[in-house]
Amino acid sequence: MKIFPNKLKDGDKIRIVAPSQSLATRSQENIDLARRKLEALGLKVTFGKHVYEKDMFDSSSVQSRIDDLHDAFQDNNVKAILAVRGGSNANQLLKNIDYDLIKNNPKIFCGYSDITVLQNAIFKMTGLVTYSGPQFSSFAMINGFDYTLDYFKRMLFNNAPIELVPSTDWSEDDWKNKQNNRVFNKNKGYWVVNTGKAKGTIVGGNLSTLQLLQGTQYIPSLESSIAFLEADSITEGHCVVEFDRALQSLIYQPHFDKIKAIVFGRFETKFGMTLEKLKMIIAAKSELHDLPIIANVDFGHTNPMITFPVGGTCEMNVSDTSQHIKLVEE
Repeated sequence: MKIFPNKLKDGDKIRIVAPSQSLATRSQENIDLARRKLEALGLKVTFGKHVYEKDMFDSSSVQSRIDDLHDAFQDNNVKAILAVRGGSNANQLLKNIDYDLIKNNPKIFCGYSDITVLQNAIFKMTGLVTYSGPQFSSFAMINGFDYTLDYFKRMLFNNAPIELVPSTDWSEDDWKNKQNNRVFNKNKGYWVVNTGKAKGTIVGGNLSTLQLLQGTQYIPSLESSIAFLEADSITEGHCVVEFDRALQSLIYQPHFDKIKAIVFGRFETKFGMTLEKLKMIIAAKSELHDLPIIANVDFGHTNPMITFPVGGTCEMNVSDTSQHIKLVEE
């Protein structure tokens, strides 16, 4: 059974935790910017006890990260939990999480990238719908953040269905160090790979991170799902090939034959993906031929980004001339 957390309202307390990389990897200036932007929403920002701990891997001990996560969920005054940022080791926490504690104290949990493992595992193990969207560090962005903030508020402050509309501009620059020298690109809209209609439960996030759940008890069922998938450029120079391999691996998962559709996020320029390449990859996989598939949607390792519910519902109607994607919490 799905569990939907209460939405945020003015005066609510939120907790910042670091289940992957440490808050100490961010400048004090950007920490202050992010805190003030969240406070401007009427939220009271608090921090986990161990968020500033930092080891040689820019993270902290499993116990410190688990303690902060558990403290945030069991604190009745905390209404939402935001991850500091992504990283590479959040999957270390999976066997140590008290899933009963989370199930009995449901609340908003939001982040992206490496946080994908926690969002999908929590949904699978508890039924709690989690959220893929901006992390605490994202809120330090000064320019080009309006679209991200709008979808964050629409998803986490109210219950109305959300019809996605492509952003007008997007960026992939090092905004954290170049706040006043941003570079924006014109958004040319969604890429239509396969047309069709679909409705299903949203699973996914970062594809390579989701892969870490394969073969474990923590991966959600793909049956009747719509996979929201994005890929980063960590394997620069080999990104497209690695993406192809990761997608093929997902196809081999149980119940993939009952998946309803796929929504791909935006690829970074250095990733090297084009619509022609993506169509070729999809065409080589017979399991995908009859699925509605759309790409270049506003989520992933570029900005701006939507906030979408992992465990929520997506309704799609995609043709060559019109593309409708609706997020519904049901």
